[in-house]
Amino acid sequence: MTTAIGQQASTDGSPPSGPVLFARYAYPPNSLGLCGPDDATALLQGSLAAAEPELRELARGFEGAYPYLRLISESNGIADPLDGRVVEGYWIGNGLTDRVPARSLHRDLGDRFRDRMSANAWGWLEATLSGGARPNHAFHVLEIYPRAGLMRSGQVSAVLETMDSCRIRWGRVIEVGSESLVVASRHLEMIDGRLALGAERTESVSAWRGVHGPLDGVTAGESVSIHWAWACDRLSAGQLSSLAAWTVAALENANRTV
Repeated sequence: MTTAIGQQASTDGSPPSGPVLFARYAYPPNSLGLCGPDDATALLQGSLAAAEPELRELARGFEGAYPYLRLISESNGIADPLDGRVVEGYWIGNGLTDRVPARSLHRDLGDRFRDRMSANAWGWLEATLSGGARPNHAFHVLEIYPRAGLMRSGQVSAVLETMDSCRIRWGRVIEVGSESLVVASRHLEMIDGRLALGAERTESVSAWRGVHGPLDGVTAGESVSIHWAWACDRLSAGQLSSLAAWTVAALENANRTV
């Protein structure tokens, strides 16, 4: 993983725009070649410069994430799929995510995946939709992986590590370094044959750096969102509660077929 640190410069403490926020979350896996266009440098530099036209073009190349953004925005009457509220809804989960009709998600996933699945796999996915799944990143990570049968393979440890890194998790800041944070966070485990969150443990994560330091001045005691060992954004109390709730809901759905 690259060690470059970047963030939209902000001198007034305002939150990043939707395109910049999307880039913060999308860059870590993109830099590893796991999703999106093959141009992580452009994604990083675009976020640094708040180059919204370039970031919008890059975002459309994320074939996994962008259709979810479009579905959330359309379901809520929001014209811009990269509206900050929509971006938050996908990565973290919020009221916009909750208002996407199940039939719309079913139709969207059918258009994208049905022809690429076996009849049994599609039947499983339909069952998860009836269980309350919504189009956020927790759904994509914690339910699509089990649907593909990966949890039944002989690679459970590796698959768990990948799922845990890919999901958006939360961490409590313990210490702030010049370009990194020490956080306490909970990791994904397999306990008695079920996916669950383990006890808190400390770790060091990279952080987007602004003019006032990591995450533009984050302090010990605050909560941050984490994607692939990068702290992407501060979490308000409401955002933290929402991320935790949507993660638990996705875990419950995933455990129906693990």
